[in-house]
Amino acid sequence: MLRILQDRNGDPRSFALTYGLGMTTIFTRIIDGEIPGTFVYRDDLCVVFMSINPLAVGHALVVPIEEVDHWIDCTPALAAHLFEVSHRIGRAQEIAFGCDRVGLIIAGYEVPHAHIHLIPTSNMSQLSFANAATSVDFDALAVAAKAIADALATL
Repeated sequence: MLRILQDRNGDPRSFALTYGLGMTTIFTRIIDGEIPGTFVYRDDLCVVFMSINPLAVGHALVVPIEEVDHWIDCTPALAAHLFEVSHRIGRAQEIAFGCDRVGLIIAGYEVPHAHIHLIPTSNMSQLSFANAATSVDFDALAVAAKAIADALATL
């Protein structure tokens, strides 16, 4: 879900200019603990945390710690690692939620920090960003994150 962020006077252009000049991304602020996040996994190269605009229960994001805007700008080693982690998290989501498939989306328009959406699904319609939740119960996110972490521990 794209959100236009504005400065104090309501001008989105001011934010965009500042953002483009090296301001850390919201994902970096989550990774660094400045903004709360519901984490599932962390290693030296990436983290996995729950989406606050989920398309389905258990929707998680795989995010490199390094700020890389476009996923194709990741080094081959980092890209391979992100997909390896996505594979393990996807298997855990299958176990945790009994879904038919785990959809994977890389869009890159919402936040200028590469990330992989992993969405437990029962049908194709669940893979539409038009259906993203506009609010979330943080207790429910914690329950979903624990379910994924518990399943991950069994793999």
